[in-house]
Amino acid sequence: MEGNSRPRRGTDRRPGLTVGRVFGVPVYLNPSMLLLVALVTVMYGEFVRQQLALSQLTGYLVGLVFVVLLLGSVLLHELGHALTARRYGIGVRGITLELLGGYTEMERDAPTPRVDLLVSLAGPAVSLVLGLVGIGATLALPDGTLANQFAFQLAASNVLVGLFNILPGLPLDGGRALRAGVWAVTRDRHLATEVAGWSGRAVAIGTAVLFTLLTWVSGLPWLGLALVLLVAFTLWQGAGQTIRAARISRRFPLIDLAQLARPVYSVPSGTPLSEAQRRGADAGQRGSALGVADSSGRLVALVDRTAAEAVPVERRPWVAVDAVARGVDAVPSLAVGLGGEQVVHAVQAHPGAQYLVTSGEDVVGVLYIADLAQLLEPKRKMTQ
Repeated sequence: MEGNSRPRRGTDRRPGLTVGRVFGVPVYLNPSMLLLVALVTVMYGEFVRQQLALSQLTGYLVGLVFVVLLLGSVLLHELGHALTARRYGIGVRGITLELLGGYTEMERDAPTPRVDLLVSLAGPAVSLVLGLVGIGATLALPDGTLANQFAFQLAASNVLVGLFNILPGLPLDGGRALRAGVWAVTRDRHLATEVAGWSGRAVAIGTAVLFTLLTWVSGLPWLGLALVLLVAFTLWQGAGQTIRAARISRRFPLIDLAQLARPVYSVPSGTPLSEAQRRGADAGQRGSALGVADSSGRLVALVDRTAAEAVPVERRPWVAVDAVARGVDAVPSLAVGLGGEQVVHAVQAHPGAQYLVTSGEDVVGVLYIADLAQLLEPKRKMTQ
């Protein structure tokens, strides 16, 4: 099962049902967790029923109790990340429990390799401690009892989670530890993230191949293999996302709003859309943002390019620009002096297709999100 921590990614959708707070940290339950509950309840319920000669209903009830204990273990694992992050001044948005375990979402990345290392290893350390406690309880409890079975399974699952998560590849905790080490040596966080991301892809492939061979040779349950392959696929995707994020963040210093902002060509309110577009083309402003001005010449709205293009050409002489425009008060703004990382965080916090670029009360121009995306990922095909 996966357990890792993630930096903030803007205004993501709320990750699931809020179930409460632990030490002030919000805890969410993702709907995908229902599948895990069903799988583990049935699989463990059948296992313990055969081991202890229980009825089918009793076995499933025992399986459900085990799921609750397992979720508690995952929650403690994630709290290890969360509380360590808070200890070093990193805000925590919440913990989400999901199909493959859980993750901790933090407000920002760790400021130093040392902090990154400590936060990343805190979760596996908690799991391994729980595993050792479970081993001790297993040895102390009588064989063949329900309590002994619970202790053994919790010990095994926590040790497995702890060991699996220290594998050296993002998005696993061990991948963050590897990134911290490469970061400390190279002093290049972006390079370190890419290295750990590619290592994560290798871990994903290795996991899939290893468990496929074990299933083929040793007769492990095919349902278990399906779950492992799902984990491997998720690791591959997560590793790819971290590689992409590293490449994008490396280009943050190239963001210059004064250069990226397109000038605004304004036409009076009520101007037909076709006429406004013709005037802009005649004035050599074809690539400019089209604005709407009031009688005093003040910019009051911006034409939505997508909405304007959706109007059939033959109807544009009869559609006023106001009909496809958005009031400037409803358009998010960015100060022209913002740095690249600040711009990206602002865009993530207030998603949109266009942004007013301002200098004090003056409008410098308009930033189109497509232009920013093209700058950050020049090799990626963009749709205008």
